[in-house]
This record gives sequence, structure tokens and C-alpha cells, in this order.
Amino acid sequence: MASNGRVAGKVALITGGGKGLGEATAHLLAREGAKIAVSDLDTKAGKAVAAAINKAGGEAIFIQQDVTDETRWPKVIAQVKKKLGGLHVLVNSAGIAIFGSAEDTPLDDWRNVLSVNLDAVYLGTQHGIKAMKDGVGSIINISSAMGLVADANLAAYNASKGGVRLFSKSAALHCGQSGYKVRVNSVHPGYIWTPMVSGALATIGDVDEGRKTLDAKHPIGYVGEPNDVAYGILYLASDESKFVTGSELVIDGGYTAQ
Repeated sequence: MASNGRVAGKVALITGGGKGLGEATAHLLAREGAKIAVSDLDTKAGKAVAAAINKAGGEAIFIQQDVTDETRWPKVIAQVKKKLGGLHVLVNSAGIAIFGSAEDTPLDDWRNVLSVNLDAVYLGTQHGIKAMKDGVGSIINISSAMGLVADANLAAYNASKGGVRLFSKSAALHCGQSGYKVRVNSVHPGYIWTPMVSGALATIGDVDEGRKTLDAKHPIGYVGEPNDVAYGILYLASDESKFVTGSELVIDGGYTAQ
């Protein structure tokens, strides 16, 4: 692992770090010198990511976490500080997607999506600010291209990811006006080939045909890979982005340019 990498000396907590964007981000930040706390509800997946980082020469721990549980957040952050020596980067990456329009989305589905995608980002950001406000920190909230434009069949997802975008700006303003050296930004991926996307396609039809449909939605001609987003997160986690806060980094293959 890099001893003089782009985030050398930093400690990063990554929620949803057991798979998809979180997994890719954990590996990339570790290769660039950060100590990694992998947080996930899925113990098996999260432990596997932490073990792989350690095997490759990095330093990582796994912490089981339900990101919607307010009582877990201070305990998780305290554990990160105790075991890894601090906290400098928080990536709120955990998320879910459920199909449904404004007319037919059940209230339970609506609440579930907003709880994981928005409430948990609020909780993580709130506790992250408290943990980092006496030092220097970067909070990176994963929104979506669907937080900028809408889809008729993703009502709850649109609402949650749009909420992440504006909440992140509000948090960035609060930190700046409070004199904290904590930056808060949102990242807006287009469709990225992750287990969440392939799994969602499997529930509604043929996965291969679904991927072709998603490829065609992007002017660049294909869906993204997790590392396409992870490199953007790396930039926001590093000191290279020290003048970037309250911003939205769009990584969507041209999806929202249309």
C-alpha cells in the first residue's frame, strides 16, 4: 500500500463499504494510504473487504452498522477513533433503490428508501461534523444523477437523493459559517454497474437486456464502473479538494447533460 499516497495519514469511515461503490472506494482509498473503517449491515461482505485490504498490505477494520440507527453512530465513530487513531473522511455510501411511481409506491417502501438514503446521511453527517470539527475533515455524501433529474418510476429514490444534494449544501454552509475546517460535498453517479443495479434489473426482467437499455441512456455509450466514482470520491477525500465544499460532483457519462 502507498505510504505517500493521495490520502496518506488519513482515516476514512465508509458506510455500505461491503459492496458496490463503497467497496471500490474502500480499496482505492486504502491503496492511496488511508486507514479504512468498513461499515456495513452485511457482516460477511464487510469483513471480506476489510480482510482483502489487510492482505494487500493496508490497514482496515470492519464495524457492523445499521446506518439508520441513531444510537449506533457515536459508538461506531468512537470505535474508529480508538482502533485507527482518528477520523478525517466520512463517505456516506450506504443506499437502496425500490421501483415505484408517485401513484403506486407503498408508504412502507417510501419510508424505507428515505430512511436509508436520506436519514442515514443526515445522521452520519451530523455525527461526522461533531467528530471532526476540531480538526480537518471531509464528508462525502453519495447522491445520484437521480438527485438532479427525475425518473417516473423512482419517486422515493428521486426524493431521497435530491434531499442528499441540498442537505449536503446546508451542512457545508453550517461548517463554513461555524469556522469548522470540515468540507461537505455530494457525488452524483449515473447508472453504475453494482450489485444494487444488477439486482434491481433482475426483479423486473432480463439483466443483460436491462444493461443494454441502461448503456443507451448515457451519451458516453455505457454504464459506469464503481472505480469511476471511487476516483471522484478520492479527490474529495484528499487535500487536493481543500477549496471544494457545498459542491456536487457529477460522474454520470453525460446522463444529466441531455
